[in-house]
Amino acid sequence: MDILRETSFDFLGPKKTGKVRDMYERGGKLVLITTDRHSSFDRIIAHIPWKGQVLNQVSAWWFDRTKDIVPNHVLAVPDPNVTVARKCTMVPVEAVVRGYLTGVTDTAAWTRYAAGLRDFGGTILPDGMRKNQQLPQPIFDPTTKEAAHDRTLSPQQMIAEGFITQDLFARVRETALKLFARGQEITARNGLILVDTKYEFGTDESGALVLIDEIHTPDSSRYWQSDSYTVRFAAGEEPQYFDKEFLRLWFRDHCDPYHDATLPPAPPELVDELSRRYIAMYDQITGMTFQRGETPILQRIEKNLRSFAF
Repeated sequence: MDILRETSFDFLGPKKTGKVRDMYERGGKLVLITTDRHSSFDRIIAHIPWKGQVLNQVSAWWFDRTKDIVPNHVLAVPDPNVTVARKCTMVPVEAVVRGYLTGVTDTAAWTRYAAGLRDFGGTILPDGMRKNQQLPQPIFDPTTKEAAHDRTLSPQQMIAEGFITQDLFARVRETALKLFARGQEITARNGLILVDTKYEFGTDESGALVLIDEIHTPDSSRYWQSDSYTVRFAAGEEPQYFDKEFLRLWFRDHCDPYHDATLPPAPPELVDELSRRYIAMYDQITGMTFQRGETPILQRIEKNLRSFAF
């Protein structure tokens, strides 16, 4: 099976490598190539066939359906795995929006609520809420974007520490909540609940806000199946969702993924199943049937980029 592990296109110029994307700058534009790399434990643990195409095309689908709310960085999608984007100045705040009280990590809303926190980004939640309960209204719960680790700070702290101005914070908050409302409205038609998500923003040369990176993908967002949510919540059961954690749990059970120099190869059957689930998520999110791009993938991408008019 053809898998996009990495790229090396000298004709595009120097490459920057992210967890999932390879990034080039060409002709004053950014070329973002979404690979099949799968990251966890701060490292690459596997390569999932078609994952890169799913992420790139889901983002493109959402960018098109939200461009009336805020301009985005997309200039063209010349290949199923590629977005050509305009350069922006990054806003060093990750715009997290939550619609439900859930999660298990240290920064998750439910973890912090269970520990006694009630103020989430200026929204005060009542006592007595349960895990996975819908919030009275979506909350804007941003974190910083920093090299060492992201932090959950109050709006006042973010402004005081110079991450963002008060005016820009207000614009980011308003825009993020509008994007989330649009996302919930559209996904509801396809039997999904958009539970929470994160957005990244930049500003252009005039200071206008621009949506960058990705939007409402399976990696940046949490989705639940809507038809079973009410019954499961009433019974105290976890909502029905597309589980992507099983591969991560396999590594946790079979090695020390944070410290081992070399990890065991991911079991092929688990890789295949995760690929199937990404494709199923594409189908349900967009309401369309996923069409695999032509292979070999690397040759296809190179052909499409060499013919693109930068």
